[in-house]
Amino acid sequence: MTIERRSVLTAAGGAAALGGLPWRSAKAQAANTIKIGILTDMSGTFRDINGPTTVACARLAVQEFGQRGFNVETVVADHQNRPDVALNIARQWYDRDGVDMTLSLAASSVALAVAELTREKNKVTIPTSTATSDMTGRACTPNTVHWAYDTYMLAKSTGGATVRAGGDTWFFVTADYAFGHSLERDTTAFVQAAGGRVVGSVRTPFPGTTDFSSYLLQAQASRAKVIGFANAGTDTINCIKQAAEFGITRRGTKLASMLMFLPDVHALGLQTAQGLVCTETFYWDLNDRTRAFFRRAQAVAGQVAVGMSHAGDYSGTLHYLKAVADLGVQAAKASGVATVQRMKAMPTDDDAFGQGTIRADGRKIHPAYLFEVKKPEESRGPFDYYKLLQTTPADEAFRSIADGGCAFVRS
Repeated sequence: MTIERRSVLTAAGGAAALGGLPWRSAKAQAANTIKIGILTDMSGTFRDINGPTTVACARLAVQEFGQRGFNVETVVADHQNRPDVALNIARQWYDRDGVDMTLSLAASSVALAVAELTREKNKVTIPTSTATSDMTGRACTPNTVHWAYDTYMLAKSTGGATVRAGGDTWFFVTADYAFGHSLERDTTAFVQAAGGRVVGSVRTPFPGTTDFSSYLLQAQASRAKVIGFANAGTDTINCIKQAAEFGITRRGTKLASMLMFLPDVHALGLQTAQGLVCTETFYWDLNDRTRAFFRRAQAVAGQVAVGMSHAGDYSGTLHYLKAVADLGVQAAKASGVATVQRMKAMPTDDDAFGQGTIRADGRKIHPAYLFEVKKPEESRGPFDYYKLLQTTPADEAFRSIADGGCAFVRS
């Protein structure tokens, strides 16, 4: 486990004016400080879609938020994709270290556990790299805002498009934890609704394997037209690479990566990834605003691929701080529920996602984009990897509140 900490002064006058400020007690200083805990994967399967770039994008939001009369401090920890480790860190942050909001979370099993602890402690949590749609369904809480994407949206966009293109028989290679189960479940519903069939599935250890050969051979033997990868990060990369080595796609089988990010495509290379379809809610080359955010993100993170989870880290942090400023720092520190209510009441607007809203169940709403990975000769330069196939409007991209079954919305 690694933990790092950084303070960012946003009080009027900035850091240069510290010498002129009256002395305050440590207690008074803490009372005027909002502390954000970036709890993420810094070393494991999801490092490239989280990791240092997540930290950089969250801190970019803090920097751009500017001087609003209170301090903002960020702390960072690696949860190793283990719920027990994550809970220990989050509990210490909430009980001892005065953390007010946790961000990123990554693995769905981690996010579900931390969300419940956050509700118990009446803090705020913003999963930005968590997929399970249960975050705004059976596991919803009034302290959680789910940013960027979820399994329902991915299944509807990528799964639905694949079935319409003729891929009507599926075999799933599924990561054996909450995220993989949720993604397989949601995609199966769309496949069956479109008249397709799921002919089989296999569960793979998470974390715990880099060799997917036996699972891919089972998928190939099923004669399914589509092998759906209900996994993410390096698991997805390894599956696609190994499928290419076995020549599976040369035999006419299509690969459907149900959750793939720009950093994954960068790691695979266009020669291997070309022709794959995926859904993201952010792509750097969509418009002038996304390009501007991408340039600023790379200025602090380096020349790295920035995907929708990183954009969510920036966007979620920025909107949270706007809500704190609107509500008042003391009220925000006193009640996570009140802070989330204020976040929902305020429209969202930033360079990563543009204008949007947060629903009563905590689901952040914005469009979803279906992309096809370009051929090498189609790319104009670094990170120019996607062709836009279709856009799902914000009001259609995510599961409805009525179908989600969020208990506190019904009550």
